[in-house]
Formats: sequence, C-alpha cells, structure tokens
Amino acid sequence: MRVFSTDLPGVLILELDVYRDKRGFFLETYHANKYQGVGIPGSFVQDNQSHSVHGTVRGLHVQRSHPQGKLIRVLQGEIFDVAVDIRRGSPTFRCWIGEILSAQNFRQIYVPPGFAHGFCVLSETADVAYKCTELYDPTDEFSILWNDPDLGIAWPVREPLLSEKDRSAPRLAELINTLPVFEVERLGTTPEK
Repeated sequence: MRVFSTDLPGVLILELDVYRDKRGFFLETYHANKYQGVGIPGSFVQDNQSHSVHGTVRGLHVQRSHPQGKLIRVLQGEIFDVAVDIRRGSPTFRCWIGEILSAQNFRQIYVPPGFAHGFCVLSETADVAYKCTELYDPTDEFSILWNDPDLGIAWPVREPLLSEKDRSAPRLAELINTLPVFEVERLGTTPEK
C-alpha cells in the first residue's frame, strides 16, 4: 500500500496493492494495524454503501457533535471525491481537494473528522463504500451548498442530480458559528492529523 499526503493535513490518498492472476484479483481493503500505522486513527463503527447514477452529487455532508472520519472507496464505476476543511481557525480553512476514485484504480481517500465530504458520479453508475469512525446521526448532520462560490470547488458537472436537502443547503458563511474549531495538538504546535 502506498500512502500520499495531500494539501489538507490528515486527508490521505491510499493506493492499494492488487494481486492479479488468471482468476481475477485480490486486495486488502482494510487492515486496522496497517491503517493506524499510516496515520488513520481510531476504529470504524459503521460501513455504508451507495449506488448513484451519472451526474449525481452527494454532499457536502458533516456531523456537528459526532464528526465522522470516513474511508471511501469505489466498488463499481468512477467518482470525483471531495474533502473540504471547515474547521474554523485552520490554516487550510475553506480549502478543498478532489480525487478520482474508481473501481479500476483501487484508490481510497481518508477524510478525517472536521472536514466536509461529497462526491460526483462520473461513470454511468457508481457504487461507493465507506467506513465511518462515528455512527450516523440524522439529527446531528448538516449539509453545505455543493457549489458554494466561497469554496470554489471545480466540480465536473454544472447541473447535478441532487437530493432536496443538498439542493437547499446553506453556504458555509451562513454556518460559521456552528462549524468545528481547529485544535492544535497538546504536545506541540502541529495541526491534528
């Protein structure tokens, strides 16, 4: 497994080792000790899967009191996956990264707590699976407008298929007082990872 840092501290891209032969392929999609060894802390408590059609945007989603770290991968199809730092006071506040994840490239992305997450389906359909570090709580979740001009995300779609919740989500500036706060590690001056 190869691990790549991104411009957002704590957001990691993982390229998995795929073993292929005439029968097909095999890969480990999660191994607690190995993942903790590369900086993906904690344990996962919930697995989710979605199936979406071309042009769908899901996100940008966050939980307030019980923020979720997410380990995302694509089982079928291709997506443009996005993480946005929404931690007030962070040096990378409002910055985002986008990564192509597909069933063919076997890449994963880890989005730590304190970041908004969303994705756009590039293929005809896509099946996305992700592990979460906290349980989903619909009363704790909120959405940020997918095309908030203050974020400037370069989505590969202009008129996506959206849920009503995502279509009517507020801009980040409207949520500023309820966003998570950036914290510095207690033993040093480096941001949380």
